[in-house]
Amino acid sequence: MNTLDLFFEWDSSKERINIQKHRIDFRTASQVFLDPMRIERFDEDHSKDEERYLTIGCVNDRVCILSVIYTERKNKIRIISARYANAEERESYYEHCLL
Repeated sequence: MNTLDLFFEWDSSKERINIQKHRIDFRTASQVFLDPMRIERFDEDHSKDEERYLTIGCVNDRVCILSVIYTERKNKIRIISARYANAEERESYYEHCLL
């Protein structure tokens, strides 16, 4: 078991759909939380039933930048979706890193 598994959870069927749609598994997505330069944003548009957040950060030894949607449940981060960051998100990330 990976030590990150102690802090994260997800629905395995949602993960399978995410892999098919975005080619990103949630274990890889959880690595964005190891990036000290990651960007965290409250996702007001999707926080009707529960508070959701967007995190933009690097994974795989800084090879790619991901956008991860998550919520917090019972002291764990529950990953909802993950995808490669779009151009605007990548630009925000790089600008943030230069500060």
